[in-house]
Amino acid sequence: MRFSLSARGGSRALSRLETVRQARRLSTQRPPFLRVHEEVEDALKSGKPVVALETTIYTHGYPYPDNVSLSSRLESLVRVNGGIPATIGILDGVAYVGMEPEEIIRLVSTAGNDKTLKVSRRDLAYITGLGLRGRKLNGGTTISGTMVLAHLAGIKVFATGGLGGVHRGGEDSMDVSADLTELGRTPVAVIASGCKSILDIGRTIEYLETQGVSVGTFADGRPGKVDFPAFWARDSGFKSPLTIQDEVDAAAMIYAQSQLPVHSGLFFANPVPVESALQRDQVDGYIAQAVAEAEQQAITGSANTPFLLKRIRELSKGVTVTANTALVEANVIRGTRIAVELAKLEKHGSYAQEGVTVSGPVNAVSENNVGTTKTAPPQVDILVAGAIASDTLCDYAPFVSSSDPSPVLQTSNPASIAQSSGGVGRNVTLAAHYAGAKVALAGVVADDIAGQSLIEHMARGGFVTDYIRTLKTTDGARTAQYVAVNDAKKDLVLAMADMSILTRPELEQQAYWDDVLQKAKPKYLVIDGNWSARIMSTIFASARANGVPVPVFEPVSTAKSITPFDKEHPSIRVTRCFPSHDLAFATPNQFELRAMHTAARERGYFDSQAWWTVIDSFGLSSLTSRDRFISVTSPELVDQGIPQQCMQLLPYIPSIVTKLGSQGCLLTEILPPNDPKLRDPDTAPYIVARCFDGETTGIGGVYMRMFPVEQDVPAEDVVSVNGIGDTMLGVIMSSLAHEPSLERAISRAQYAAMLSLKSPEAVSLKIQELGRLTK
Repeated sequence: MRFSLSARGGSRALSRLETVRQARRLSTQRPPFLRVHEEVEDALKSGKPVVALETTIYTHGYPYPDNVSLSSRLESLVRVNGGIPATIGILDGVAYVGMEPEEIIRLVSTAGNDKTLKVSRRDLAYITGLGLRGRKLNGGTTISGTMVLAHLAGIKVFATGGLGGVHRGGEDSMDVSADLTELGRTPVAVIASGCKSILDIGRTIEYLETQGVSVGTFADGRPGKVDFPAFWARDSGFKSPLTIQDEVDAAAMIYAQSQLPVHSGLFFANPVPVESALQRDQVDGYIAQAVAEAEQQAITGSANTPFLLKRIRELSKGVTVTANTALVEANVIRGTRIAVELAKLEKHGSYAQEGVTVSGPVNAVSENNVGTTKTAPPQVDILVAGAIASDTLCDYAPFVSSSDPSPVLQTSNPASIAQSSGGVGRNVTLAAHYAGAKVALAGVVADDIAGQSLIEHMARGGFVTDYIRTLKTTDGARTAQYVAVNDAKKDLVLAMADMSILTRPELEQQAYWDDVLQKAKPKYLVIDGNWSARIMSTIFASARANGVPVPVFEPVSTAKSITPFDKEHPSIRVTRCFPSHDLAFATPNQFELRAMHTAARERGYFDSQAWWTVIDSFGLSSLTSRDRFISVTSPELVDQGIPQQCMQLLPYIPSIVTKLGSQGCLLTEILPPNDPKLRDPDTAPYIVARCFDGETTGIGGVYMRMFPVEQDVPAEDVVSVNGIGDTMLGVIMSSLAHEPSLERAISRAQYAAMLSLKSPEAVSLKIQELGRLTK
């Protein structure tokens, strides 16, 4: 069975988690009952931001299947904000730091089961020790249990809901949560919305002080000293010992404490979001009634807290549950941003080194200039003007097997969610880089966490980032985001893309693109279709003004493929045909080809005298052209009009590679009069037209050739079709940068596309082997 090599693989989305499903790597110094996920371990070793997440909130806080949806949501929030999630729990007697979605589902589906334990520090030895004896118990880790395991793995930041504390009457009962003593002896920073309102907040703050724990509350723009939050309410009536202005301050505290001989943790209180907060007197009323009922029913000890929380939920008619979810999500976002800032600080050791601030990528292009680094931006063979985006890919993962693979609309669904770098321009650049080209991406991001993370990721991979422009979020810019929702078979159900940053007016200035092209001096300029029509036409104009070779176009989608033919801001001018064309080369799939052809026809491109002159020089008659096209393609393709559409677009785009899925791809190009293929008997079958007035027209003939897929890929071997079209274009351009043979370039590109089909990444790392394979 063959699979599509079409440009933008919508039918299957990459799932990065599949790459690590069988890959668990343990340190030889760790016990057999502690497993650190490979992604988490690699992130810690490479200095990426990692955020610990507890599991008691799932096993003892939310019912099944709501807890599954929450777990997916929290991990997704970590990734979207630039971090790596490390969900921590006990499964079959083994402590996991970082869990697969299936493992989380197995654990949280046992919520409410008496055999699913609430695992604090004191319980770790019990549950893992029994696991060694064959008694495989499950457990959700509390704050103290999560802190112990996070610290063992080397994680410094932990985000959760609410802290345990001193219980009301604790001065007599000595009922004090182990969370507080854990903070006094384990160097992990905890971000939560204070302690639960049912506790004695004043004594909890005093106890933390006794333990030597720094306690601060985020100001959220409020002046002066602020209240320590009361979980569902933003104010408790108790002033916070410290006021924290932002995530950078919090990260600086974590970093400084890690450099001191102080081995306690830090507690950062993050008030519940204003829109979800309850009033303090309202909460106090619920608590007072629940406490009174507990006393009347003599509910004490470990049963007290669950009873109070359940009763308060009932009294508030579920409002506290909504607030609880909102505050947990806000804490995870805040915690991830702290982890991102901490990773920057640990990398540089200071917030200012030689005038470079850590809050932005070192090699990033400034808002108004190109190349603000100390050294001049490098010249490249290929410059890709295109999108770089943060991709979120959601694969529906039903709890049980079902005949219906589709997620249920208008409700929450369990899923495997992965985030990665993406964007057509980024993928093309990556493929060309892997194939050995000297290439750079001229893209744009915002100065938000996603944008910083994308640039830093490329810089760590050895890519030229000097031509990536950074715009300010304060001006309304947002880094591009792409979200794909797939069914259980990984077929696309719905995709959403925010590419508004590629329409920003700051990018419409030709002076900006002139500066980029003058510095990069590329042999080839590749433009992806995500730009607005105005910006794309500006890039084309800049290329003409600076003598840059005629651009290459990747259509991206049917909707965006027609941008060069835009009515108001056309990149291809209707009077500019071969050999004075505006666009040299395009790589549409069959649907994008049809859209381009329709747009050109409807907007009068096929009515111009310049177009007629080129078409007439081909010397094709309607009586013989069909048979000629069938001889080099197939009756099916001719019936679909694909060869004909290519021929009619050739005067404006003299080289077209049409990607045809399982059938391979079709190359259609105008040959100059002196091209050796016109005289080579081996290529004679592919010459569908000859021009006998080449000295006048500059046209020798038309070459049309099918390239079958390099290798059939069985369905079970296909991991992702997300970036195979981008892979093909990147490898084609890399090949052309070294030799002019488009045929050899296409063959290499199809082999590379096959590698990406089998890879969970949009662009397979194995493309680096192409140079060795073809020598």
